Amino acid sequence: MKIAVTSQGKDLDSQVDPRFGRAAYVLIVDSETFDFEVLDNKENVNALKGAGIQAAVAISNKGAEVLLTGFCGPNAFKALKAAKIGVANNAGGTIREAVEAYLAGKLPLSEEANVEGHW
Repeated sequence: MKIAVTSQGKDLDSQVDPRFGRAAYVLIVDSETFDFEVLDNKENVNALKGAGIQAAVAISNKGAEVLLTGFCGPNAFKALKAAKIGVANNAGGTIREAVEAYLAGKLPLSEEANVEGHW
């Protein structure tokens, strides 16, 4: 399974970025091998609006089935749900720790956004 994780850096030891749409990077991690691909999210970091929706499209295009992040707003959450991507909010620690927590069942999927838009 491909797991998207918002990241402050470009490797598995980087910290989870709490922001979804405006995260510095998104790592697409293979849950079996922990191989990963880095998506540079610089175009969305300073976007006036629509950052979450654009980030949702980007991870959907990479085949992600789940997103691990700190906070996800309502428009991005709707876009992710439409793309059949599960969202686990409140992720923290390193990318590796977040993926391991999700795989161990310690980071459940969310039923709704956990912040207002434009956070």
